[in-house]
Amino acid sequence: HASNIQTQIHALFDRFVQAQTCKETQQNFIELCRHLKVEPRDYKHFYSKLKDRLNYWKAKDLWQKIDKRAAHPDYEQGQACHQHKCLVLGAGPCGLRTAIELALLGAQVVVLDKRVSFMRNNVLHLWLYTIRDLLNLGAKKFYGRFCSGSIHHISIRQLQLILLKLALILGVEVHTGVTFEGLLEPAGGSTGWRAQVSPGSHTAAAFEFDVFISAGGGRYVPDGFKIKELRGKLAIGITANFVNRHTKQEAQVQEISGVARIYNQKFFQELQSEIGVDLENIVYYKDDTHYFVMTAKKGSLLKKGVIKQDFPDVNQLLAPANVNQEALQEYAYDAADFSTDHMLPDLEFAKNHAGRPDVAMFDFTCMHRAENASLVKERKGKRLLVALVGDSLVEPFWPLGTGIARGFLAAFDTAWMVRNWGKGVLPLELLAERESMYQLLSQTTPENTSKNYASYSIDPSTRYPNVSLSCIKPTQVKHKVLDAHLLTCKSCKCHTTVTSLRRLEDLLSWCQKNTAGYKHVKVKDLSESWRSGMALCALIHNFRPELIDLSSLDEYNITGTNKLAFDLMEREFGITPVMRASEMTTCGKIDQLSMVVYLTQIRNALTEKETPAGNEGPFLEAFITLKCIFNDPVVPVSSSEVGGSELCYFCNKRLYVLERGSAEGKFFHRSCFNCYQCGSTLRQGGYTFHSDTGRFYCELHSAAEEEEGDEGHRGSQV
Repeated sequence: HASNIQTQIHALFDRFVQAQTCKETQQNFIELCRHLKVEPRDYKHFYSKLKDRLNYWKAKDLWQKIDKRAAHPDYEQGQACHQHKCLVLGAGPCGLRTAIELALLGAQVVVLDKRVSFMRNNVLHLWLYTIRDLLNLGAKKFYGRFCSGSIHHISIRQLQLILLKLALILGVEVHTGVTFEGLLEPAGGSTGWRAQVSPGSHTAAAFEFDVFISAGGGRYVPDGFKIKELRGKLAIGITANFVNRHTKQEAQVQEISGVARIYNQKFFQELQSEIGVDLENIVYYKDDTHYFVMTAKKGSLLKKGVIKQDFPDVNQLLAPANVNQEALQEYAYDAADFSTDHMLPDLEFAKNHAGRPDVAMFDFTCMHRAENASLVKERKGKRLLVALVGDSLVEPFWPLGTGIARGFLAAFDTAWMVRNWGKGVLPLELLAERESMYQLLSQTTPENTSKNYASYSIDPSTRYPNVSLSCIKPTQVKHKVLDAHLLTCKSCKCHTTVTSLRRLEDLLSWCQKNTAGYKHVKVKDLSESWRSGMALCALIHNFRPELIDLSSLDEYNITGTNKLAFDLMEREFGITPVMRASEMTTCGKIDQLSMVVYLTQIRNALTEKETPAGNEGPFLEAFITLKCIFNDPVVPVSSSEVGGSELCYFCNKRLYVLERGSAEGKFFHRSCFNCYQCGSTLRQGGYTFHSDTGRFYCELHSAAEEEEGDEGHRGSQV
């Protein structure tokens, strides 16, 4: 009996792997889970349980490939986003590829698609990295003929099936036949963001999420995104799919990777003179179907009666009422037959999703591209990260042969952003980095991306050589933080605004209360009142009078007084100075954002609230929120903007106050404070400084230069 059950389970797995339709895939998967007694909605443990209970030799190679991918450090063993819930709109290749990465990061992922079947026969060109990516995920297991030909390509339908099966195995919920009608804002209390769907009774209607990925194609654009139209010289594209019977005769026909008129004028002249078909280029891929894509000249389409009447407006020109479908089929048939030297026997059109001959004519002239790739919304205290992938982000230009390559790159970039969302990166920083990556996307080619395909991961630095993740600054994306309502309604009294204002008022009140009565101190604000340094010294004296002698202070010695306060705060509490003491004298205006962060850390330290240094995140976000609402530019201040010309001591790049550390009078990015010998991160009280060479070492390598006679001393502060 047990043997029979195992045989049934193995047969179900085989049917799942070999399924050739979306419906068949889903049905076999549900049946397989039922027999194995594993619950797909238990997403955190589903894959491990499935693997443990399906002890089948045919599955072992697939488990090994998935396990190898999942073991990558980027995913942090599935913990990077384990508290996050993601809704992906669209089960196209880019939506499913993104869903797979989010599942590997540990998120709960739900995919919605209004279609119930995968019917797109069109064939995608594959770059070498996409081939390696799909092979590493087990594509051959699901589609044995994957990239077995001379040209690398795959039909959209087959690619969707491969990715659907992988997504299901990783615990992604995929709901087909469900129409997404919009986002539902949080209603208050504990409820979060939800989707309005049809049918309304579907279980997906109750799913609450904090990440929304729109991969629903160019027709759906979420609120807050603008789409740019790129229009060039008129180019009319035709795609045609013919039935592939996989005969020996068909197998002998050579594929055409791309023939352009400029490189083979004789071929195109013969095509025009013999059958009246005038093309700019043609591509032929042999896949599930015989797939042809070509760019036709308007004159020949008019002459052959494909286009009934000439119009200057391309929408009128290619409107269904102005196209003779029978003539279009004949035109595509003749082009396909001639270009393959009449060697494809009995050419018969494959059927599209509507059951009609799969031939289409469309406008290559116009492409759509989103102005930005991401934004953050907030309602009733609930944040939502929104991102675009696939055609929603950038429509591919077929003649360039970019295929799915850029779509997958954007999927990886989006997954990296969601990973950082899970790690608590501030919204402005998060969006600035994503938009920096997005600027690269349209420029990517097989030649300028990394050739080390084995090292590719969701980390952009593994794919884009010399990538700069900070070419877009946080100030440039502030309009994509929170939501349009907060940014335009200055009188808005929503919860976020009130909370943020209250926090600032509380901090100012605390400072005033604890400096009241001190000579030469009158705190009126969170910026200029602190210039002389007397208020900082008063705060310290109020809580730790043994640390400071107020009678020795000179209110006119601004540099000396601030240096005393900064040094005490750094030595006693590990709080990095807000700027150089001398800059408090020379800067034209003290940046309020920097002072708020600094004073928040001081309050935490003096009132013994958690760890003072580096715990300013929530307060900083609240302050950025206020500055966005009231259109006050948020600038991550550098010393060059407040009177100095500060560069990082180690990397010599621009140094912002909010990311600055200091030791031995040197200022640097905290991330750059590493041991010269081994590169390990140095910590407060755990380094040695060699003054002659200016190098810092960890305690393990503190004697690295002693043989050379350098006088090192141990540092106590960072």
